[in-house]
Amino acid sequence: MTTALLQTTYFGPVQWFQKLVRYDHCLVEQYDSFQKQTYRNRCVIATANGVQALTIPVEHNDSQYTRDIRISDHNQWRRVHWNALQSAYNESPFFEYYADDIRPFFEKKYDFLIDYNEAIRQKMCELIDIQPEVEYTSAYLSPLTPHFASLSDFRDVISAKHPQPDAEFEPKKYWQVFQQRHGFLPNLSILDLLFCMGPEAVFYL
Repeated sequence: MTTALLQTTYFGPVQWFQKLVRYDHCLVEQYDSFQKQTYRNRCVIATANGVQALTIPVEHNDSQYTRDIRISDHNQWRRVHWNALQSAYNESPFFEYYADDIRPFFEKKYDFLIDYNEAIRQKMCELIDIQPEVEYTSAYLSPLTPHFASLSDFRDVISAKHPQPDAEFEPKKYWQVFQQRHGFLPNLSILDLLFCMGPEAVFYL
């Protein structure tokens, strides 16, 4: 059985969801040290002005484990993110079709980031029509952990700021809303693929 080790993500990139499809089993790390400017609380979309990052503000506390990170209500970010998605994808073929499934994530409040991300993951898997086997770590997995060598570790590979080589991932081009203006923008949030390709999204993973 093949197992991928992943970070939690906020509407993660296409590359992250590819692992859910291609691996028998996925482990999501929840005992890593939370870091800013990562896909843990950031997604990247395509807008009329180019790539835009949407970031969830978080509260700082004594624990730096990702599993303990609380979501902040700072700057009405839910409204800002939803408005950005509407502006970016209102002209996409499938935005209206999926809007009622996605909008609740910008209306309901979640306390913990990891719970919010997991609820999003479940909904996105439902909409894409995949049924991955996903678990969360019970302790931090380091190279010294027994059986670590049997895992495919993508925690630092799939990175918003400093992505590392991934021989398994080669972005497949698909139609995008602003492609004529910016060219094809690879590995954006799974929302970009879903709103642009709808039921065919799974074939690009």
